[in-house]
Amino acid sequence: MSITAHIAAMEPNFTDFLIPEPAFFGPLFTMLVLALVLDAVFGDFPWLFSRIGHPVVWVGNLIAWFEKRLTRPDRSNADRLLRGTITSLAVIAVAAAFGGVVQFISAFGEVFMVFEVLLVAVLIAQKGLYQHVKAVSIALKKDGIAGGRKAVSMIVGRNPDTLDEAGVSRAAIESCAENFSDGVVAPLFWYVIGGPIGICAYKAINTLDSMIGHRNDRYLYFGRFAARLDDVVNFIPARIAGGVICLAAWIGGKTSGKAAWETMLRDAKKHKSPNAGWQEAAFAGALEIALAGPRQYGSEVVADPYIGDGRRDLTALDIDRALRLFTTSCLINGAWPIVLKVIWVSL
Repeated sequence: MSITAHIAAMEPNFTDFLIPEPAFFGPLFTMLVLALVLDAVFGDFPWLFSRIGHPVVWVGNLIAWFEKRLTRPDRSNADRLLRGTITSLAVIAVAAAFGGVVQFISAFGEVFMVFEVLLVAVLIAQKGLYQHVKAVSIALKKDGIAGGRKAVSMIVGRNPDTLDEAGVSRAAIESCAENFSDGVVAPLFWYVIGGPIGICAYKAINTLDSMIGHRNDRYLYFGRFAARLDDVVNFIPARIAGGVICLAAWIGGKTSGKAAWETMLRDAKKHKSPNAGWQEAAFAGALEIALAGPRQYGSEVVADPYIGDGRRDLTALDIDRALRLFTTSCLINGAWPIVLKVIWVSL
């Protein structure tokens, strides 16, 4: 099924838009909403994937398999770049093929669309991200800095042993902000653009970047293609995510939409990533706090500038405020498929 046909499967009139036909499962819009509801209720389906492994873990295992066989430190930089590119393209092709199988099965009829709904629900990380960030807040309140460091080490790559309460809180909020795009907005964006093939290919690219897209001796060349490709596929979603956060801040009672917008436009470029700064700056402005700044990854100290000009002495309560902003942002993000369909049926 082509991308055009995938989108064109939406109902032809507004009545069908409100009451999808045929039956319970319907077109693109309906599957998106159902997938978002499933994710909100069941999250990462731990009762299932604790037994068979999450699809993202499958992708990670495939990347590790290629890396073990194709890269060695004695190879030239050009050779490692080529082998990393081959690895990336192979992993993306396998993931896209899996999405193609799901799309093929879904095309058999309404009942079979359940597989597509489940796929989208599994590859969106709204509830899972909320739970991981909330765990940091709970740990800080219950077990103090030791508990907070342990909890935040599950979601960030920096050395938690060097973090005080403000550092732990800042790391958790930054993870929440950045992954709102990578784990929520971008998967939906690429599902709308390319159906199951699009969302599977995107998750493969994002996983490649998280595993091998690092700027160190081991991955500088082997992971360069993956890192650059991740920058490309997240370019539009990151900016959509920043705008959604600003709108959520404007709607929220204790956040500033104006400050979120101004800080995003001013400070997004301070981030080393061409994409992550948009969400982090929007969060910083909305919550009137400062994010980023100097941090330590292993033995390496990174002297990044601060994003936002608000408070730096953050606490677990600031994590809770960030999660409220995240929740509102997710609700807005879940509404845009409906807006898309309203526009479509009015054409």
